Amino acid sequence: MPSPYREIFTPPGTLSFSAAGLIGRLPLAMMGIGVVTMISELTGRYGLAGALSATLALSAAVIGPQISRLVDRYGQARILRPATLVSLAAVTALLLAAKFEAPDWTLFLCAALVGFVPSLGSMIRSRWAEVYRLDRRRLHTAYSFESVVDEICFIFGPIISIGLSTVWFPEAGPLLAGVFLAIGTFWLTAQHATEPVPHPREHHTGGSALRSPGLQVLMATFVATGAVFGSVDVVTVAFAEHEGAKEAASLVLAVYAAGSCLAGVVFGLVHFKGPAAKRWLLGVCAMGVSMIPLLLVGNLLFLAVALFVAGLSIAPTMITTMALVEQHVPRAKLTEGMTWTSTGLAVGIALGSSAAGWVIDAAGADRAYVVPAIAGGVAVVIGFLGYRRLTRPVPLRGGPDGYDGIDDGTDGGTERPEGVRDNVA
Repeated sequence: MPSPYREIFTPPGTLSFSAAGLIGRLPLAMMGIGVVTMISELTGRYGLAGALSATLALSAAVIGPQISRLVDRYGQARILRPATLVSLAAVTALLLAAKFEAPDWTLFLCAALVGFVPSLGSMIRSRWAEVYRLDRRRLHTAYSFESVVDEICFIFGPIISIGLSTVWFPEAGPLLAGVFLAIGTFWLTAQHATEPVPHPREHHTGGSALRSPGLQVLMATFVATGAVFGSVDVVTVAFAEHEGAKEAASLVLAVYAAGSCLAGVVFGLVHFKGPAAKRWLLGVCAMGVSMIPLLLVGNLLFLAVALFVAGLSIAPTMITTMALVEQHVPRAKLTEGMTWTSTGLAVGIALGSSAAGWVIDAAGADRAYVVPAIAGGVAVVIGFLGYRRLTRPVPLRGGPDGYDGIDDGTDGGTERPEGVRDNVA
């Protein structure tokens, strides 16, 4: 591991909570695609599979920010444990309903309750923000490392989920995802020393973190970004089946994540001085343009190459997004703010997977890559329209009301009015 990455694990407990986050985030990459594979194996209905995957994402989008708001107020351990138990019970019911051919409405009901799954990525990043609140360089590296962890999950998660569901039995992928969720969440919440201190009710004045204009832009863009991810997953599974090699879908999606992982590792070793908003807009544009070659895909090899190139823009954009969230959201609402970006992704995944399923059923898998291409274009348009909101000076987090200064818009540091001190209590 390069030296900057080794350095971020110097404080006690950092390696342990990051490892718990890796295990607990595997379901993020396994559950949706696992349900798609399971339903397609059991029924052959990609429309139903995509709709259920969309329901999973939408329920997480609605419930996730509310869970994170409670976490900011009452702490991670107190909130995450009961929320996870509800989600695990729903996963169990979903698998049983699918296996015993229950009516479709029962599948959708169970999928909706799975949305109680907590956003562990936001929980881990909020712990890093607490550890390195005064060290912007190491916080940038920590965020980069967690984005690499995300991509590791998306490299191995689909391989495990699709592989188990196609080779062993259809319900195996989602079942193992539930096991990983239980292990990761309860291991994380057992680590109290690094848990961010909850903020009392009086620190949560001003309503939701989503009232921040900058966060609104980031979330809206992530809806379109999520549509890219959701549609690529579903279409790739269908395209691989069309090519007579459905089991290869997991490998192709792993190549997609590998491109992002490589870019994230390199990005974390570089410390930038210019405004983060410019890098963010560049990343969004690169992601949108990278969807165009998918329209020309003719075989799995070409698809793998195109997705690897497309993946190179993902992690840098995600890393910069988290830096911007931290600049635009009060510290007392940081976990909620980070979860809203995940909510944007979840909503987009729901829309993208549903649209992809409909296009596959109507026109075939070879034409369905038009869905991520359109979604990428929408992300670019939103990015340009909202760019000015991200470049305006915004308050920093700290103090009883969550603010203590003015951000200069860079990753390298901040400017504070004279006499203002960092809140390190």
